[in-house]
Amino acid sequence: MNEQLQNNLNDMAIEKFQKDLLNWFIREQRDLPWRKDSDPYKVWVSEIMLQQTRVDTVIPYYERFLKKFPTIEAFADADDESVLKIWEGLGYYSRVRNLHSAVKEVVTQYDGKVPNTLKEISKLKGVGPYTAGAILSIAYGVPEPAVDGNVMRVLSRILLIYEDIAKPSTRKIFEEAVREIINRDHPSYFNQALMELGALICTPTSPSCLLCPVREHCLAFSAGVEKDLPVKTRKKSTKHVDLLAAVLKTDKGKFLIRKRSSKGLLANLWEFPTVEDGEFMQMRTALAKYLEEEVDAGVLLETGTFTKVDHVFSHLTWSINVFAGSISGDIEVRENYLLVTKEELEEYAFPVSHQTIWKTYKKKVKL
Repeated sequence: MNEQLQNNLNDMAIEKFQKDLLNWFIREQRDLPWRKDSDPYKVWVSEIMLQQTRVDTVIPYYERFLKKFPTIEAFADADDESVLKIWEGLGYYSRVRNLHSAVKEVVTQYDGKVPNTLKEISKLKGVGPYTAGAILSIAYGVPEPAVDGNVMRVLSRILLIYEDIAKPSTRKIFEEAVREIINRDHPSYFNQALMELGALICTPTSPSCLLCPVREHCLAFSAGVEKDLPVKTRKKSTKHVDLLAAVLKTDKGKFLIRKRSSKGLLANLWEFPTVEDGEFMQMRTALAKYLEEEVDAGVLLETGTFTKVDHVFSHLTWSINVFAGSISGDIEVRENYLLVTKEELEEYAFPVSHQTIWKTYKKKVKL
């Protein structure tokens, strides 16, 4: 910890700050389903869902998830397909794969009890410093920091921290700061209060300083630089990829779908046959050529696309031009391909972009 930050902490009225923050949280906290109890499994699920996803989006997913998998044992026993299906639409699927793997380990190695020490819980797959701190503090009352983007933004302003929060090494500075100021009697409420403050008051672009319960403790507000913090370098420009996809229906009313690779982006999810757009062919010609190689049967594509779907990832954008078509004759399905009915198709987990393709197709043909 640098000398200036240590001096700022030394000058801070920590007990008064804790009291003002906790009183505000007790009075103003949102009524969220994962705050109904402090079951470690439920806390864990909510924290994984909330990473990189808005609260309003998470609520229905969380409720559906716990209805289907009400206990840690029920989730551990689930098959991979049902796990991906319940997560469908939340994105960042590695999160749920890691969670499923870690939950299995908890059931087999820890008799179904989520570890309550930093050393043990940090060994679980997908449990980094933030998740470990959140579970330990919220579920077990352990005074461990839970530092996410909200917390870094709040503390960069309160403590006048100018280090770049985009650098992974900066997190340790904030973790050290939280260890100095955390309320050891109420670590659960303290950590949640910092997160809530960042979500509701100390927002990224227009902080509501006049409504802030800890304004008198905020060095950035005092110096008039609250809008200059946190310091965060821009991400590198994203890559753009143009894709072609086809919704293909057989004479018997079945649809061709394909399972993505078990590694990489959207691993193990299902999709309609898709290929990267070629530079030197018309879209329909390029897609037809690809399908001829993939499907050993007669494929007929409609003349024009029926929709275009754009999808944005954190590091990548897709533009998918989609054709409808038919497959005739006998079909031998290759590995990772399936022919499924309309009802069966809707049991498989698809990326959001391909869910959109399917919904649009159903409207087009009035399925």
